[in-house]
Amino acid sequence: MDIKEIQNLIKFVAKSGASEVKLEMDDVKITIKTGSEVSETKIIQAAPIAAAPQVVAAPPVAQPVVETAAPTTNAPAAAKEDDSKYVTIKSPIIGTLYRKPSPDKPSFVEVGSEIKAGDTVCIIEAMKLFNEIESEVSGKIVKVLVDDSSPVEFDQPLFLVDPS
Repeated sequence: MDIKEIQNLIKFVAKSGASEVKLEMDDVKITIKTGSEVSETKIIQAAPIAAAPQVVAAPPVAQPVVETAAPTTNAPAAAKEDDSKYVTIKSPIIGTLYRKPSPDKPSFVEVGSEIKAGDTVCIIEAMKLFNEIESEVSGKIVKVLVDDSSPVEFDQPLFLVDPS
């Protein structure tokens, strides 16, 4: 594999949005890593026993950012200010959120439900384990921010609770 082919592979990986690609052939191993936090792409090329030459490529070209003008109405800003008085229940893990204990049962909580600290508000499935997510605050559910059976990220807001 020559340097042109490696450069083309780097460009392809950068455009595809993949975070890591590994390619192993008879006498060549190539690992290309890209990421949003680390903006460089690394290539490591190694022969089976010989010393491993290392080639570090330039970071992929950043995509142009297109900004849109903010709306002139104050409604979105007012909505954010209203949300500041609520407590947010966030996801402690990555997984799939389920709002019901099983498909034929009602949801743990709905908008308007009164909850106490320790009450189960949903279940998150991670690696085939079902984790009950309990509320750390007492109050009333004001807003449900995620759909049933949807993937959630760590620290993603799930529910807004009015603690008063």
